[in-house]
Amino acid sequence: MLIRQGDKRNERIDRWLASVLASVAGGLNAAVFHAVGFFSANMTGNVSALSSLLAYGRWLQGLGYLSIVMTFVGGAMASTLVIDAGLRRGMRPIYARVVIAEALLLALLWLTEVALPRLVSGVPLLILGLSFLMGLQNAVVTHISNARIRTTHVSGMATDVGIELAKLVHQRRQRDKAGENEELVTKLRLHLQTIGFFLAGGIVGVLLYRLIGIGTLLIASLPLLLISVPPVWGARKTSARAR
Repeated sequence: MLIRQGDKRNERIDRWLASVLASVAGGLNAAVFHAVGFFSANMTGNVSALSSLLAYGRWLQGLGYLSIVMTFVGGAMASTLVIDAGLRRGMRPIYARVVIAEALLLALLWLTEVALPRLVSGVPLLILGLSFLMGLQNAVVTHISNARIRTTHVSGMATDVGIELAKLVHQRRQRDKAGENEELVTKLRLHLQTIGFFLAGGIVGVLLYRLIGIGTLLIASLPLLLISVPPVWGARKTSARAR
């Protein structure tokens, strides 16, 4: 799931990865919004809020939203740099290692939230940490799937659904292109499933937060470890046998 890249991946692998990561992203985004009133992965909304605040001259509040956006960008940048470095060195499980790092950073964020005050320059530390991790995760799936999957970008996925539906309607009129219809249905299924798991993850995330509070971060790290540790462990065993 976190080894094969680009065209070497099939629909089943993409759908599994999208389901797991979208549910985690949806759960964290909704749970933290429920907790502190900010979105960690909705950069469209955050930039819109920033522009509104700047228009009204509320610069200090605007800087808070700017910091969220920049932290998300920083996460994507850090993820890309690590992945590129790993690929240059021939590290096949580099994507899995980045996802392991995401899980461990979630645990660290939980510990930080327990130990320290929430506010940093007017923006909850929780939001900044999760924005970094959502940018990191989105970059991982973008790279490994050749941009077929975007687990935190529902606006883009909804746009893709509309585009694929329009193409499907057009292709249905041309009965000699059954193969293209099948390809469109495959893409549509992937996007709809990703949105569905993002939604389901959000529901579960809010319910978990109401039940166990900030411990939701630790629960969210478990599926990340489940999909990322086996590829790294398998690569180490293969390397050890080859020596």
